[in-house]
Amino acid sequence: MPTTEPVFDQQDVQISAEQTLYSGFMKLQRLTLKHRLFGGGWSALIERELIVKEAAVGVLLFDPQRDELVLVRQFRVGMIDTQQSPWLLELVAGMVDKGESLAEVAKRESREEANCEPSQLMPICEYYNSPGSSNEKIALFCGKVDASGQGGVFGLVDEHEDISVEVISYQHAIAELNLGKINNAMTVIALQWLQLNKQKLVQQWL
Repeated sequence: MPTTEPVFDQQDVQISAEQTLYSGFMKLQRLTLKHRLFGGGWSALIERELIVKEAAVGVLLFDPQRDELVLVRQFRVGMIDTQQSPWLLELVAGMVDKGESLAEVAKRESREEANCEPSQLMPICEYYNSPGSSNEKIALFCGKVDASGQGGVFGLVDEHEDISVEVISYQHAIAELNLGKINNAMTVIALQWLQLNKQKLVQQWL
C-alpha cells in the first residue's frame, strides 16, 4: 500500500554555514547545506535564502445568524507591481507574540483590527505559507461573531495599521472568490473550508 509518510527528515539535512543577510520585521538568512537524495547519497553543497518569520494566525469572522462575514481591507506592499489594487480584502490576522496561545492571538487580532471578538472559535487548519523560501506557519480559525453594526476603520497606530472593516454576505464573498477577486491564500483557504463545512457549522453554532 502506498505511503504518504516522508522518506527523510531533519537528520537528512546538513547545514555547513549560516549567514544573516538582514534582520528587521523579518529575518533573511543564507544557508549553505546539503541533503540526502532519493536515488541515494548526498547532494552537492547548495545555497538557499530563507525568510524567517514568526508564526501567524488568521480568523474568518462569520455571523451564522445573518449569513455574513466580517473581513478587513488594508494596503499590502507585495501587490504594488500587479494589475490588482494593493488594498486587499482579507481575514483578520496577526503574528503570535511570545507566550500567547493561537486562540488568544485570534481574539486579540479580532479586537485590534475589526473591533469585535468572536464568542466561539473553530480551528480550520495549520499550514506553511511558502516553504520553498520561508518558515512562516499559519493557523486558521473560523470565529463566531455578531456582524450587525460592524464596520469602520481600525488598527494600531503604532504599527501603522489603517484597516477598513467590511461586512459582506457569504454569497457575495464566494462570488468574489470564484471571480478571482479574493486571491490571497489565507482568505481563499478559509472561504473554501467554510464552503465545505458551513451547514455543519451553522447547526453547531445556532
